[in-house]
Amino acid sequence: MARGYQLIPQDYPRIQDEASQFHGCLDDSTLVSHTLKIPETQLEKLIIRAIDDANKKSSRAILSIPVEATDQEIENIYIKQGKDLFNYFRNYIGDPAATAHQICGKHYTEVGKEQFRNRVLQKERMNSGWRYQFLALSCAQNSKRFISISDIGAAEGDFNAVIKFKDSKRKPLSLYVSIKNRSNTMGGQDWPKAIHALENYARADRNRIGPYCCVFGIAMDRGLRYIKIEQKNRQSPFC
Repeated sequence: MARGYQLIPQDYPRIQDEASQFHGCLDDSTLVSHTLKIPETQLEKLIIRAIDDANKKSSRAILSIPVEATDQEIENIYIKQGKDLFNYFRNYIGDPAATAHQICGKHYTEVGKEQFRNRVLQKERMNSGWRYQFLALSCAQNSKRFISISDIGAAEGDFNAVIKFKDSKRKPLSLYVSIKNRSNTMGGQDWPKAIHALENYARADRNRIGPYCCVFGIAMDRGLRYIKIEQKNRQSPFC
């Protein structure tokens, strides 16, 4: 749970086993279960489409120079990309004094190449995150488990899903999902802000008719999976 922020406990079934590290969290066994397993052939298509969509969004081919481009068209592309690269350098500069020391005496082409590599690396990391977001969304849509699923948001890349409880008397649960491409996408000091932002978004959603649950999905390499917990009470912060 994000410290310093007042969260409203939601009215949904929770795990009652006090010995469980998830005690007090949502009991997902009370939600309607999967009735459809996505075929492997279809899953392969979803993965390919997620890769393509992420590539389009992140502009992986940064310069995108057409094969048939004329010298004048290439020069115009270089000028535009040069301006964009300068803006990137200006907007994402680190400590001014340290940066001045690092580039002092270097030829501008050398500085430009370094910044270009940094920009490409940042684009690739963003591409990875978007790829997982598109894949999670399309899998949720094709699972047929949810009542409704929103499209990916333009700003943060999050999406929402609504799911029924097995108990038909309960109002459906709204899930607010945020996908991060790796565990260190955000620093420890940024997590409370991210949780608070998603929580505020859920609370302000006028289309919601039942309880809500905020979910952070973290994709990571094999063998590096772990759950962030508060050391004092051993409780997950994502309850």
